[in-house]
Amino acid sequence: MKYLQLILVTLLLASCGGNKNQSVDDVIATNDLTAIRKKKSELDAKALEISNQLKQIQLKIKELDPQEKVPLITTFTAKQEEFIHYVELQGSVDTKQNLIIFPEYSGVLSQVYVKEGQKVSKGQVLARIDDGGLSQQLAQLKIQTALSKTTFERQERLWNQKIGSEIQYLQAKSNYEAQQEAVNQLEKQVAKTTVRAPFSGTIDDVITEQGSVVAPGQSQLFRIVNLNNMYIETDVPERYISDIVVGKSVKVDFPILNKVVDAKVRQAGNFINPANRTFKAEIGIPNKDASIKPNLTAKVKINDYTSQNAYLIPQSIISENASGEQYIYVVENINDKNEGTAKKVIIKTGKTQGDVIEVLSGVEKGTKIIAEGARSVKDGQLVKVIDTKND
Repeated sequence: MKYLQLILVTLLLASCGGNKNQSVDDVIATNDLTAIRKKKSELDAKALEISNQLKQIQLKIKELDPQEKVPLITTFTAKQEEFIHYVELQGSVDTKQNLIIFPEYSGVLSQVYVKEGQKVSKGQVLARIDDGGLSQQLAQLKIQTALSKTTFERQERLWNQKIGSEIQYLQAKSNYEAQQEAVNQLEKQVAKTTVRAPFSGTIDDVITEQGSVVAPGQSQLFRIVNLNNMYIETDVPERYISDIVVGKSVKVDFPILNKVVDAKVRQAGNFINPANRTFKAEIGIPNKDASIKPNLTAKVKINDYTSQNAYLIPQSIISENASGEQYIYVVENINDKNEGTAKKVIIKTGKTQGDVIEVLSGVEKGTKIIAEGARSVKDGQLVKVIDTKND
């Protein structure tokens, strides 16, 4: 009986040992849920054991090799440089010499002396309107005026010689002056029948053709444009009212023309529009080649702030803590192996321009600022510098 019990125990132990040596495929093939769960428990235990062993090995490697997992970074050296900040706005081109010419006299447009695209000078005759006989009336009135002048001059000589009555002298003088005034009035009326250029420029459009009947304030005759005195008017937010003043530098970009020109603010408004809280700024535009046209869209960059000694850093390297403070990492105590210690530095920033931002405090000249790798290091961590710019 004792021998039988010994044999049974031996077989049981052999059976258990054999189950441990079974492959995963063999255990799955048995379709025995108990055996499968047992195999899983064995594998979980082995996985945990291996994980713990790997951690011990990694700790030992780090202890024996301090360079293991040291972050590789790049740096740049802080230096003072000029920082020019611009306010970016939208605007459109206009000119104060873009005018529709209307007639001042009613009648038939008897003559048109210009054509579209023609350059004209200030005062040049552009057209004439039939005066309806005013010229003949003026000629007759001038003859009558000449007679009244002669009568007055003779009466004046007699009066100076104490010949004749004073009333005759005064009547002659009054008649002559009235004739002169009548001539002046009629000359002004006749002058209105001649259409002249109000300024030098180009006839952009002949709107009314010769032979048409025109009337003051109703009939458009010509459009005249001068492209020499161009400007852009833009709305500027009120917070810039003390920064954007007359004389400030401006860069004007015309995307359609693929052209950028330098200009100046020539007028800054003193009135804040209550509807949108903006004020007007006028920018003169040089246009020597006449390529800039009225109503052309432009991107306007007005210089509102300039610092000659600014520290500029990329915005991408700045982080923010839970208190809302901005910080960067710098490297200190760099040895001959280009190894140093990362240090967190709280900074205050100013204006941004593109991808860079001005640092107002926290950075000094010569500071080694971490660029690549700035978001993966920790305060006090050993780092290795692989590249330094601005040295």
